[in-house]
Amino acid sequence: MKTLSDLKVQLYADGADKAGILELYAKPYIKGLTTNPSLMKKAGIKDYEAFAKDILQSVTAKPISLEVFTDDIVDMKRQALMINSWGQNVYTKIPITNSKGESCLPLIKELGLLGVKLNVTALLTLAQVRGVAEALNPAVPAVVSVFAGRIADTGIDPMPIMRASGAFLTELPKAELLWASTREVLNLFQAEEAGCAIITVPHDILAKAAKMVGLDLTALSLDTVKMFLTDSTAAGFKL
Repeated sequence: MKTLSDLKVQLYADGADKAGILELYAKPYIKGLTTNPSLMKKAGIKDYEAFAKDILQSVTAKPISLEVFTDDIVDMKRQALMINSWGQNVYTKIPITNSKGESCLPLIKELGLLGVKLNVTALLTLAQVRGVAEALNPAVPAVVSVFAGRIADTGIDPMPIMRASGAFLTELPKAELLWASTREVLNLFQAEEAGCAIITVPHDILAKAAKMVGLDLTALSLDTVKMFLTDSTAAGFKL
């Protein structure tokens, strides 16, 4: 059975709680970090810039993706350039469209020509991936985040889409395909099988993977039975 150390896909920690970010940043098997406005809101962050700059005091040697949050594409450029200025290891996350469905591809092309390292996010279709591949600057590092977990949530197998997405990026040596919206530990191994360079993983799933990957299934079955017995005894169940 494979273990986490067998994986060649890069593991990025996805979260917004400072303690978790710094703990995972220190682990050698974590190769980068990502976050987004929704995770920041859930973590109770009120000041975006202050939080980001505080994290960047410690996160200096691994890539970290920070997302714009305006819905205005012109203002998106201003935010992107500001975020880009915060550190050499920063990738600026740009969504494929704004909330009105207006394409961000012209902005992605413009930012790439300005040398901004991008993480293009919220991609779910091959047409979107193709458009991003055409817009990216081949000379500038970029991440292409395809939300495989959200695709799977709709009942569609994401594996063919992820493989095809990778094929669109073959002429972009500095672009890396990222498996996003990870739902379970199995996704780590699926991402590698699909040829993804990166998978971004929530902190709780990383903890589960560190604990459970490689466990013997017979022993795990026995542990499960023991758990049922312990819980039923503690509950005082009687028949």
